[in-house]
Amino acid sequence: MDSGRTPAGLLRLWPFVVPPVALAGAAAGWGRDLPGWGLALAGLLLAGAVLGAVHHAETVAHTVGEPFGTLVLAVSVTLIEVGLIITMMISGGSEADSLARDTVFAAVMITCNGVVGAALLVGSLRHGTAVFNAEGAGGLLATTLTLATLSLVLPSYTSSRRGPEFTGPQLAFAAVASLLLYVVFVLVQTVRHREQFVPVRRYGGPLPGFWELAEEEGEGRPPARVAHDAMPGDYEPEHHGPRPTPRQAWVGLGLLLLSLLAVVGLAKLVSPSLKSGVQSLGLPSAVVGVVIALLVLAPETITAVRAARRDEVQTSLNLAYGSAVASIGLTIPVIAAASIWLDGKLLLGLSPTHTVLLALTAVVGVLTVFSGRATLLQAGVHLVIFAGFVFLAFNP
Repeated sequence: MDSGRTPAGLLRLWPFVVPPVALAGAAAGWGRDLPGWGLALAGLLLAGAVLGAVHHAETVAHTVGEPFGTLVLAVSVTLIEVGLIITMMISGGSEADSLARDTVFAAVMITCNGVVGAALLVGSLRHGTAVFNAEGAGGLLATTLTLATLSLVLPSYTSSRRGPEFTGPQLAFAAVASLLLYVVFVLVQTVRHREQFVPVRRYGGPLPGFWELAEEEGEGRPPARVAHDAMPGDYEPEHHGPRPTPRQAWVGLGLLLLSLLAVVGLAKLVSPSLKSGVQSLGLPSAVVGVVIALLVLAPETITAVRAARRDEVQTSLNLAYGSAVASIGLTIPVIAAASIWLDGKLLLGLSPTHTVLLALTAVVGVLTVFSGRATLLQAGVHLVIFAGFVFLAFNP
């Protein structure tokens, strides 16, 4: 058995060392123009912070079980993402008017197409067919599309004010409706119908972790959910080892938050270089928001793909759609409140191109989740839509 002083033991300490070091690096470089070597070091620390976030997110998820684990990661990332948006809106000029819209829409497209497509691709390649709970995935998708339409599509079609803006009362309604719908979503996912959001077996129902949780609360075993292509005995869940202790869980949660703060802080450090590079290449300013969203959502993407490798595609969908729901349901209310004291306009309405992409995402998403299983074809369709979004961000 390796001790902490052996090379293998020291290697195991990296998830505990990298997050505070990365956060310290972000704090040291905050507000400064970094030289080339500084940007390279920030990039290395950013990669380490992303991997650290993934490690500690899985620790927390293994402790509290599904769907609470994915909810913790999604909410943590979103809250810090909101802080990043507010910070950049305060320091930005006229380009910051559309920053919230660009960032939220990028998060929706990345999660609903990029993360979903990658998870379905890995799940179908490794297990033939990716299986999940159609009820839970359908509810997540419906909530995402409703929030996106209310907050990002309607501003371009209301008649009270010209342009992609809400009036004050309209913005207040969108903010309150988004927050209330997010609260209902959390209650349904974690209390009322959480059996719809746990990974399904190919034969015999949810994973044993949920059975144990239900039995502890005296609710009995939930009804079995069998995939359409299920055969007896064809599923063996990957063992995660012993459940972490409460102390390990709290340490993991704290280091998860440190890692996410470091990811956002380091992304903020490299964003000026990205912005100047984008401007020198003559690319749209929205490209910066897309790149930063990709960096911030990297921990969730890696966690979702690793869950799909374990044949827990429902966990991947919880993380993908849940992040989209949190991104809109929490960001819009905070931005609406901040707009009271922030200068400038708040442009939320999507362009016609982005509206078409969102509509295509809605149609394809419904066709993907309604059957409770997906193949390489569905994965490929989602990834092509994601590639189209990225391409059109660079070449609108």
